[in-house]
Amino acid sequence: MKETKVGNYRWVICSLVFFATTVNYLDRAVISLLKSNLTTEFKWNDGDYANIEIAFKIAYSLGLLAAGGIIDKIGTKLGYFLSTLLWSISAVCHAFVGSTFGFGVVRSALGISEAGNFPAAIKTVAEWFPKKERAFATGIFNSGSNIGAIVAPLTVPFIAVAWGWRWAFIITGSIGFIWLVLWYFFYETPSKHKHVTQAELDYINSDQEVSGQKEEVEEGKKISWGKLLSFKQTWAFVIGKFLTDPIWWFYLFWLPDFLESQYHLKGTAIAIPVALVYTMSTFGSIGGGWIPMRLIKNNWPVFRARKTSMFIYALFVIPIVFAQVLGGINMWLAVIVIGIAASAHQAWSANIFTTVSDMFPKRSVGSVTGIGGMFGSIGGVFLSLLVQKNLFVHFRAIHQIETAYYIMFVVCGSAYILAWLIMHLLVPKMKPINL
Repeated sequence: MKETKVGNYRWVICSLVFFATTVNYLDRAVISLLKSNLTTEFKWNDGDYANIEIAFKIAYSLGLLAAGGIIDKIGTKLGYFLSTLLWSISAVCHAFVGSTFGFGVVRSALGISEAGNFPAAIKTVAEWFPKKERAFATGIFNSGSNIGAIVAPLTVPFIAVAWGWRWAFIITGSIGFIWLVLWYFFYETPSKHKHVTQAELDYINSDQEVSGQKEEVEEGKKISWGKLLSFKQTWAFVIGKFLTDPIWWFYLFWLPDFLESQYHLKGTAIAIPVALVYTMSTFGSIGGGWIPMRLIKNNWPVFRARKTSMFIYALFVIPIVFAQVLGGINMWLAVIVIGIAASAHQAWSANIFTTVSDMFPKRSVGSVTGIGGMFGSIGGVFLSLLVQKNLFVHFRAIHQIETAYYIMFVVCGSAYILAWLIMHLLVPKMKPINL
């Protein structure tokens, strides 16, 4: 069956997931752009900021302990709705905080509630797309994280200048409530949706799950973490996330500080270089899903196409090691190299997420995604505790912060190749799980 003969409502659903992911990252990124304002008002140092970041990551990890399983149990529509409702409320509540401890509390609330986004998003893609389109669909919705990170520097500093930092949290946090209305009225599972034609439904279900169960599974018997963690496929995903997710966290929370400390940019001056980095990463996210899709359509095996693409993206991160050297010549060279690395990360991310729906049946996708996301957040906590908090505080105290960033860029450049090698050793060939 040719794709041109079927409906395209699945892409409407993809756009809703893209919107949610954009809001998710917009709310997450606001604090990094207000760091200078908040540091002045609350007398923070790097350790205080790192502690608040760590509180978010720990809460995010704890949220992922439950998010995937809950979404698998109660269904995508309700699970995604509740997650977005709670994180939008938490985002707005930042505006009413009056202490460093208070920021730790609301960041924790934001983290635990935002944890539902990616398990719900990946499950949505698994329900609405055949395997050959999933990486592309994942790349599209995952690019929302870049759009959110682009919108943030182009709006937040200007809102803060015009109305104060509290209104920056209120305005950005309120956008999620718009999404809630759209999700409520437009989302339903494919077999129940009145706008899905039979031809499109057949196309969505054109490749059967390896277990032989019906593709359209919204709820099912809960699968224990112990069982899921007994599979090498789960650990391949977990280790890949553990090693590479912290790198994206690093870009998100510390890129504005890098530009300020290295090039003395402040406030609205940071907007353009930060926006450029995330604009570049948007192309990586979408292109990262498109390449394996084309390979699969050219009769490459799914797993081979996925792993080959991920290896290429891992290589594109390596030049970030030279960001400091190039930045010494011109700031924009450093920005471009960081942008290439961020773009490669998003391409990698689109594919590592899709490996879950490649290897696991739909009823376990949310749970496995949650497990991997939790370990990715734990990796982010370790990076903050062991590297950023101590490393940055030490080198800033001796006026050598550029050394701290050089060390971090070396870590960034090597993480993906290491992750790819470990994943390849664990799962050298496609071995789908039958639960």
